[in-house]
Amino acid sequence: MSARAKILVAMLGLLVTPSLLSAQERPLAATPPMGWNSWNKFGCHVSEDLIRQMADAMVKSGMKDAGYQYIVIDDCWQVERDPSGNIVPDPKTFPSGIKALADYVHSRGLKFGIYSDAGVKTCAKRPGSLGHEYQDALKYAAWGVDYLKYDWCNTSTQDAQAAYALIRDALDATGRPIVLSICEWGTAKPWLWGKAVGGNLWRTTGDIGDQWESKDRHQLGMLDILDQQVGIESYAGPGHWNDPDMLEVGNGGMTTEEYRAHFSLWSILAAPLIAGNDLRDMKPEIHDILTNKEVIAVNQDPLGSEGRRVMKDGDLEVWAKQMQDGSRTVVLLNRDTTEKQIGFSWENVGYPDHLSAGVRDLWKGRDLGQFEGKFSATVAPHSVVMVKVAP
Repeated sequence: MSARAKILVAMLGLLVTPSLLSAQERPLAATPPMGWNSWNKFGCHVSEDLIRQMADAMVKSGMKDAGYQYIVIDDCWQVERDPSGNIVPDPKTFPSGIKALADYVHSRGLKFGIYSDAGVKTCAKRPGSLGHEYQDALKYAAWGVDYLKYDWCNTSTQDAQAAYALIRDALDATGRPIVLSICEWGTAKPWLWGKAVGGNLWRTTGDIGDQWESKDRHQLGMLDILDQQVGIESYAGPGHWNDPDMLEVGNGGMTTEEYRAHFSLWSILAAPLIAGNDLRDMKPEIHDILTNKEVIAVNQDPLGSEGRRVMKDGDLEVWAKQMQDGSRTVVLLNRDTTEKQIGFSWENVGYPDHLSAGVRDLWKGRDLGQFEGKFSATVAPHSVVMVKVAP
């Protein structure tokens, strides 16, 4: 958009939305990042062969066409530093080196991500980046890294805001656009400062577990993490997102209905959609969840509004998200173990009650008709109904 056009738009009092901006003007991660990360399924068992296979599977499965971009290696790719202080990939598991692997991922039309830590060691006790921030950033840029997940283990008395500002400055100094994923677990409330230090997404909680809700409070379930998103919605937007952690969809600890709920809620939250399953061997129902284009479109809506909980009655909840076209996406969540009727009024989602609006079921891909003032649906146990409401 030219300077003259910008002035004209401002004079007319119009909102310049992200979709109107040129590629150069749009921020990094203008919509929530979509991709795959190795940790949830494979932990430390990573290798260049695995990453190449995941890149191939992302393309072959149709996930790339559905919008997934990033292939991210999590912890355990690095083993030491050489005499000059350069970070060294494990020669046994990454014999071709990281640049060759990044080149391969790029050749598949995807982007490449890597992991490090703000402390002296990573969570898996590999070398961290403390004291080597600019050196590591230069190495990542030379390798062709597009995304850095930066963890918070073994940080002692470090200040989180300063540590993440430092790595952002180091990444920027390379001249390569690199998405910064702040993985500080929400301890220092990064939603308050993450945007200011140049973070593109920041973890809001501890690690997710592959379970509907915590059974022993030692590991967070999906619903435990969901509850912690209430009240921080206003901090998210284009280029800077609240991150409730990666997806567990397809890893085996939840039912298909629970995974559908998980994906629906992360989508309405405008959360990064970072798959964590084995893309080479997906059941059809898991593939259909991860590639539902109407649900993904909710997550990727360019307005960048994060959905919020607008109604709660015990185990029954309603979550709503404003869309750029003026419509609303609504998730009816049944946390109970029996089937329930859940409803909401237009006023719950910011419409006048007299309005007539069309309702579409996004999982069934079917228009349900015109409704006035309210809508309700029967929701299976541990499940959701996800609809779009359009006047």
